[in-house]
Formats: sequence, structure tokens, C-alpha cells
Amino acid sequence: MRNFCSLIVAVLLTLVAGAQPTRAQFKNGSQATELNLPRLSQRAQITQRVGLTDITIVYHAPLAGGRELFGKTVPYGQVWRAGANENTTISFTDDVSVEGHPLAAGTYGLHVIPNADQWTIIFSKNFTSWGSFSYDEKEDALRVNVKPVATENRDSLAYTFDDMKLDSATVTLRWGKVAVPFHIKTDTNAIVERSIANQLRNTGGFTWAGYDEAANWNLDNNYKLDEALKWEDTSIQNEERFENLETKSRILDAMGKKQEAAATLTLALDKANAIQLYVYARGLQRQKQQDQAFELYRRDAKQFPDHWTAHLGSARIASASGNFDLAVKEMKLSIAVAPDQNKVFLQPLLKRLENKEDINK
Repeated sequence: MRNFCSLIVAVLLTLVAGAQPTRAQFKNGSQATELNLPRLSQRAQITQRVGLTDITIVYHAPLAGGRELFGKTVPYGQVWRAGANENTTISFTDDVSVEGHPLAAGTYGLHVIPNADQWTIIFSKNFTSWGSFSYDEKEDALRVNVKPVATENRDSLAYTFDDMKLDSATVTLRWGKVAVPFHIKTDTNAIVERSIANQLRNTGGFTWAGYDEAANWNLDNNYKLDEALKWEDTSIQNEERFENLETKSRILDAMGKKQEAAATLTLALDKANAIQLYVYARGLQRQKQQDQAFELYRRDAKQFPDHWTAHLGSARIASASGNFDLAVKEMKLSIAVAPDQNKVFLQPLLKRLENKEDINK
């Protein structure tokens, strides 16, 4: 009797869902209620990290199967579960904004109201129900309106993340020939700032590198440079090195403190090893500051005359002046003492020099 009642309930659910894009699991038109069996609309999950915020969508993907979808199988003007079976859910590990409207961190039931030229995206505080049958507007956390767009036909419903940036992404519902995008934005800088503060209370806070990495993040994102400078000073207090002094010089430069920046860079270069001098000089070359770069290559050769990067820098100087015989000689000396993993990058440079090509171009 219990199984028969379950079957009747399942059939009724299927009939009630006639306005929904649901298909029966069994040929008699019913759905399984007691057993975990494969479903026609299979479960799917997609997670995307935006900055440090994880966005997860869990849904069941119905198949179009040749049906006319929106406006018929999925009626216009009615709340739809944005998938099949149980609630489609969307979760955020941090507060976000959706289409410019704030939405707190948490998990939400994702529902939609489709229309020909506008869809309403609904984030419901209730996310544990079956479909949209028990949907209650009073439980809405947020509603936003978006425009559907035409796209290539897709038989199975899917969600994708598009237009990825460090602080935003576009979530797109795709089914049939319709795509429905909605934009999500995070306050990545503020989230990273809180995360850094917590991480620096752990092992990262007992090293020079942790504070240097924190300062580099703020500097790269032009975010709270005063705070970046404090972190870099702490890094230097933990252990004064080329890396943190060089970072500090860039922070000071970004703050407009040019003289302090230059003095700090001088201290940094005094602590640099052969590889650090070469890498820094090569960076200057890429920034079209060749004279300053060559000055550091000469310094590298003077301080570390037997190091492979010193010979490499000397080869670059000779190449720029057209003295290819000297450049070839220096490159061969560099290859002779370079680690094996670096030789594979130096050999092509040697061939270019032997062909009298300037390796700085």
C-alpha cells in the first residue's frame, strides 16, 4: 500500500509539474521517491572562484529533446526552478553584488520568471525544496531583471561562468537557443585584505616573505599603499633582503616619494646576488631603459665575474654594440657554467649571435 501511495504521489507530482520542463523517470509516468536511481535530468555542479570568493551552482539538467521550451514547456510569467527536480541552488562564500544589488554570503534557492524580452532572477532564502511548487515570494533575498539573448542551440540545460575578471564574472543559464546572463561582482580587495590579516596570524606572519607578498598585492592593485608600506617594513625587520627592499622602493615610488624610493633601491641592489642583478636589469631592458640595464650588467660582471648571468649580461652588451665575436665568446662562457636547465634557453641565443643577430631585439 505504501509503495502504491508513493507511486500515486509521484505521478501527481509529474502531472502538477506539467507546466514545468520535467519528464518522467519511468515509462508509466512516475518518478522514483524511495530509491536513489539515475534520473533523466542529471545532477550537475559547477564552482568558480572569483578573487577569493567561491561561487557554486548545483542543479539538475533537463534535456530539451525537441520540445519547444520557453513560452510553452516553460511558461512565460511563471516561477520556474531554473533546472529540474530539487531546488537549483547558488552559494557564495563572501558577500557579493548581483546586477549592482548587494547579496549576503550564503546559499540560495535559484528561481526565475522567464518572459520573451526580460527574465527575473530570484534568490530565495529557501533552498531545500522540490522545484518551485512551494516557492514563497516572502522568502526572497533578492530579485533582479536581466535580458535574455539568442545563442546556439543546447539540448541539456547548463550554467557557465563567462567574462571572468579578478573581481567579477557573468553567470549564464543556457538552454535551447536562449542564454540568460547575470553579472556578479565581489569586493576582492577588501576580501583579500581580511584574508591577509588572518593569514599573517599564522606561519606566514613569521617570515619576511609573507609580509612581502601582502605588500606586493596591495601595490599591484594600487590599494592602501600606506598599509603596504607597513607590511614591507615588517618584512624588512624580519629579514632584510633584496626582494623586500626592492618592493619597498616601488611602494615609495608609487606614493610619490621618489628620493626615498631611489635610496631604498640602492640598498636593495647592494644586497642583490648575481641572478637578482641580471633579472632586475633584464626587466629594465623590457621597459626600454637599456642604459640603466647595461650599467647593472656591468656591475654583475664586476661583482660576480665567474657567474653565468654575468657572462650572459656581457654578451647582451657586446651584442648591442655589434661586437658579435665578443658576444659569442661571452655566451659560450655562460653556457659552460650555467645549470643544465638553463642551457636549453642559452643555446638558441648563441645561434642567433653566431648569425650576427642582436639578442636584445
